[in-house]
Amino acid sequence: MRKTLKLIASPRNLFIFEAAARLGSFTLAGEELGMQQPSVSAAIKQLERALSVRLFDREHRKITLTNAGLRFYADVSQALRGIEKAAESIHNMGRSDYVTLNSSSAFSYYWMMPKLPSLRQLYPEIDLRLQNSIHEPNLDIENISIAVRLGDGQWTDCHTEKIADEIIFPVASPEVMRAARNLRSIPNLLHERLIHLEEPVRIRPTWEQWFEHHGIRNIVISEGMRLNDYALVLQAAQTGEGFCFGWAHIVRDLIDRRLLSAREDWSWHTGRGIYLVWSKSRPLSANAEKVRDWILSFV
Repeated sequence: MRKTLKLIASPRNLFIFEAAARLGSFTLAGEELGMQQPSVSAAIKQLERALSVRLFDREHRKITLTNAGLRFYADVSQALRGIEKAAESIHNMGRSDYVTLNSSSAFSYYWMMPKLPSLRQLYPEIDLRLQNSIHEPNLDIENISIAVRLGDGQWTDCHTEKIADEIIFPVASPEVMRAARNLRSIPNLLHERLIHLEEPVRIRPTWEQWFEHHGIRNIVISEGMRLNDYALVLQAAQTGEGFCFGWAHIVRDLIDRRLLSAREDWSWHTGRGIYLVWSKSRPLSANAEKVRDWILSFV
């Protein structure tokens, strides 16, 4: 950090440089930042001296970035946007009306999205942010209001309410389902294209385990599309790439809208569940309680 301060003289100069480069004017940069034009010009000169390079070519009533200035602007603007985003995120953490729901991308897209209009109609004042992740974040450290988790419901640091049992069955597009050969018995599904979910962090059931649950053992399935996100898996199934797992609570809306067909008679009740969780160490805000209760109203 000491080296950085030596190179730029003052962090304030970076903000002044970014504004001047973006607006193409020392005068406009001064107006945006509440400064006089001579002060902007002096800050840029100080930055150029510290860096030992000219950042702007100055002509009468016109400035243009030099090649060094163009490169510096690309890096500085990106860095300042990152700082701005981080500052906004931390600022929002202190807002009591700010509700964050953490879940998988598939839950957000296929379970939450179809229901959001009813939440907006019921609570238009609530600022709900959907946060997707491939791992289970610490609710307290990341200041997450509520989250959706798959498991046995035993999280000692969280309150839990079950949303649904984990029930898995094969689904495919209606066209693929109609074209499938002789699906009168489960073993015949081995002759169809199977789509595999292989998440990088969370362990998900495999087709081998599903077949074993139905009494079909010692099989090896090496072929088929492999994707690392369940939302992508469902998209692939809808476009006719083959059969995939349908988690009942996720695919219900797709089945009702006839975007997917299902063999629910071949269901696997895994014994696990999908749970809504929230921290035991800090109380929910009034708005977070409303969102929690609204989600549980669909149970």
